[in-house]
Amino acid sequence: MERTLIKNLNQHIEEQVTIQGWLHTLRDQKNMQFLIIRDRTGLVQVAHYKKGNLELAEEISTLGTESALTLSGKVVKNEIVKLGGLEIQLESLQVEGAADVPLPFEPFGENNLPDQDFRLDWRYLDLRREINQMIFEIQSTAEQGMREFWLKNDFVEIHSPKIMGAPSESGAELFSLPYFERTAYLAQSPQFYKQMAMAAGFERVFEIGPVFRADPSFTSRHMTEFTGVDMEMSWIKTHEDVMDLMERWLAYTYEKVIEKHGEEIESALNVKLSVPKIPFPRITMADAHILLDEIGYELPPEKKFDLDPGAERALGAYFKEQQDHDYVFVTEWPFEVRPFYHMQHPEKPGITLSFDLLGKGLEVATGAQREHRYDILQTQALAKGLTLEPIQNYLNYFRYGTPPHGGFGFGLSRFLMILLDLSNIREAVFLFRGPTRLTP
Repeated sequence: MERTLIKNLNQHIEEQVTIQGWLHTLRDQKNMQFLIIRDRTGLVQVAHYKKGNLELAEEISTLGTESALTLSGKVVKNEIVKLGGLEIQLESLQVEGAADVPLPFEPFGENNLPDQDFRLDWRYLDLRREINQMIFEIQSTAEQGMREFWLKNDFVEIHSPKIMGAPSESGAELFSLPYFERTAYLAQSPQFYKQMAMAAGFERVFEIGPVFRADPSFTSRHMTEFTGVDMEMSWIKTHEDVMDLMERWLAYTYEKVIEKHGEEIESALNVKLSVPKIPFPRITMADAHILLDEIGYELPPEKKFDLDPGAERALGAYFKEQQDHDYVFVTEWPFEVRPFYHMQHPEKPGITLSFDLLGKGLEVATGAQREHRYDILQTQALAKGLTLEPIQNYLNYFRYGTPPHGGFGFGLSRFLMILLDLSNIREAVFLFRGPTRLTP
């Protein structure tokens, strides 16, 4: 018999059905056994009269919670049952995968869960919780919305290599690996390849794929491998064009998530979503430092050209209070803290045409207009202390007519943190990778 999902059982009253799922709870009484079965769509009560089949009753008594089962029986109305006012009268049961007893932890004891690191050891059990499955359904909807917007606006999806012969970003956050007779690197971003697509005349590209950063941080927002969401577009006039498109793209994504999941997000997480107003607030880095001083936030000396996490939270709180906005662009970052390929302001030496997007006080994206002029790009690379030979293949993209262009890199899991008010990025990623975690 074909499987029936639990959410559709009310369409099969007084009919024989087969369901498949996990044993959520077993109540083994003197004369009756009640099995609460869970599939990805809900819960249902299955009733078995022991004397009707003593052999089956004995088998049921030995079942461990979370065993994977196939069950068949008749669907009947029962107003006493809280799970939808119906139950299945059990006729047959097949154990597809028996669960050992006891479980490493009780996944559904929401008020008595073990610490997160222990749950990550048993992530597949942790992911059985309804709220976790909901997070990844929302992620799927968000990604679909992102892609829909780009495809409607003439973007092409690309998939760039993740093994590279030269670093894709400035800095030391590199994973190296032996590659036959030489050293290769895991991609820190698809940046170089997005720009190659601009040189190739694609004009508008996007990519959603893995990104690797050898960052020894143990914070609630850092990972060594994460999903990057990247975009690049040609024939822009300034970085403002990138920000204008980005805020429309993000608003569209919110619309799609709210349309499909808004009610369940509010019910499960007490988060009421609304589409962010356009345009997003903008503040230059120089003005951000003045504002931070005015509101009494003191940046550490080493951040005189930058922001630290506390400053990001302070700016996020300020714009939420003053403009009721969760997002703010911080623009015009000093060249000292930006990659060599960011274009500098034509009227403000040492200032780049770049931005970070903060969401609820958390950096979620970095973008800029790129430097597309070969000679200036060489000069800026040398100014950063880089040797030109390792990046010559990249520099060659700009030798034969590359248009003005810009784009951004956006963290998918950080976006889910912001969207759903999650306290830790480990809850927003299917499997977490950090400095001390390579399993499961």
